Amino acid sequence: MASLQHSPSLHQTWLSNASTQVDFMPRLGVYRNATFQRGISFLVRAEQISTAPSTHQVLTDRAGRRQLLAMWTTLAPWILLSDQKYASFAAESKKGFLAVMDKKDGYSFLYPFGWQEVAIEGQDKVFKDVIEPLESVSVNMIPTSKQDIRDLGSPQEVAETLIKKVLAPPSQKTKLVEAKEHDEDGKAYYTFEFIAQAPNYTRHALSTICIGNGRFYTLTTGANERRWGKMKDKLQTVVDSFNIVNV
Repeated sequence: MASLQHSPSLHQTWLSNASTQVDFMPRLGVYRNATFQRGISFLVRAEQISTAPSTHQVLTDRAGRRQLLAMWTTLAPWILLSDQKYASFAAESKKGFLAVMDKKDGYSFLYPFGWQEVAIEGQDKVFKDVIEPLESVSVNMIPTSKQDIRDLGSPQEVAETLIKKVLAPPSQKTKLVEAKEHDEDGKAYYTFEFIAQAPNYTRHALSTICIGNGRFYTLTTGANERRWGKMKDKLQTVVDSFNIVNV
């Protein structure tokens, strides 16, 4: 899938030409909810204490369980409150979609059920359909000193540059269909639709970009042009779900 396999040099070239004062430093991030999982496994182990204890052991175990329950009762509200914005996002997930919530890098989005996560160099996260490989979503981040996406130009200007220099190989013919701006929780997002034509296929795609946490975020999703009519609404849901939170 050519649109997901550009080298860092292409990003550097575009950013240099656009005079954005940004360096391309891709990193691979994996989200794991380790704290909550450890808490669950600890409770399970506590319930698996061996049987046939002495009277003293029974009293000790009961006291231990009471202490454990008291500790969990104290900790649970803190854990739930610390994850509130992510839990809320997961609860709002639409039928047929799964949620990605990256606390470390401060972003979340939905992707269609059945897509699988794959590792691609230069991308923070990638999910795709194994049968239709052009149906995918990828997220990338690069550091930036800019504070707002509007500092880089209008939606049309930024979209045109990003498509030609980063999101499609130079050998492909590209066309910007639409570019627009919207605000979410005080952050400006640019969202645009484009078509990239290769010799043996044409990909119809949607992207959304935003600046936050000192980073330039890009989410791109798309499908083969022949399946665009069937996938358009799903891909629009993916783009619309992308959200940046402060970390």
